[in-house]
Amino acid sequence: MRNSIVSTAVAGALLALGSQAAMAAPDWSKVAKRDIHVFHAGVTPIEWMVKKSDHSGTAGMRKGETCAGCHEEKGALNLNFKRLADKELEPKGAPKTMTFPVGFQAAYDKDNLYIRLSFKAPSGGADKGDKDNEVKATLLFADAKVPQAAQFGCWQTCHADARSMPGADDKKTKYTKEGAYELVQWASKGNKVSDGSVTTERKMSGGATGAKAEGGKSGDGYTITFTRKNPGEGKAVPFGVAIHADNASGRFHHVSMGYTLGIGADGDIKAAKQ
Repeated sequence: MRNSIVSTAVAGALLALGSQAAMAAPDWSKVAKRDIHVFHAGVTPIEWMVKKSDHSGTAGMRKGETCAGCHEEKGALNLNFKRLADKELEPKGAPKTMTFPVGFQAAYDKDNLYIRLSFKAPSGGADKGDKDNEVKATLLFADAKVPQAAQFGCWQTCHADARSMPGADDKKTKYTKEGAYELVQWASKGNKVSDGSVTTERKMSGGATGAKAEGGKSGDGYTITFTRKNPGEGKAVPFGVAIHADNASGRFHHVSMGYTLGIGADGDIKAAKQ
């Protein structure tokens, strides 16, 4: 009887260790890093993006070209930042830093997808609407029903009638007209993690990713590691990154173009298998 109890205890301990090993974050020193440049987009919702008189890139997008394919050049962004900072496209005032790089690493195992973001959050923002959080980092993952998600990235959630847009309803949040985005966010106050979604409205809870996050500030840089349920091997998932720096709120974030994350598949970025 005693031997049976000991054997059971040992088996339980080994099982627990195995479970912890399965959940352990990757060795990031062995995972390739790519810089994704985020930028302040001002008042350029999806309606602006697809209007030829506003955005000269609409012709290319109708042919299937991605935003990143047009604007990413030699590891940086080729954008008219002077225009993005003027009163037409940023009536409240542009941040001093219009663009900065975010180191992006991704890995996966049977159960989980791991994403690590590393960046220096700039100061000098024109909006400090979030007094509680110096920084927020958000990932959005589009499902297959979001039109042109791989081209437009997060712009399919951003509309001219959403709050913080000029003259818009202050109660209306981001939304999609078709499909859904999984939303995962880390907020600096209390290392808060939100697992939500964007469909007909944005919800910061009730998501299905099982999201966890850890990390924070060291010196002048932030490193945040997200763990979420693996969306499925063999998929290329459209995603975008948004960083709210210097206590920014609403649309006063810096956002990425749209990319695809290959999980055992081709993509703009390929997650490393662990």
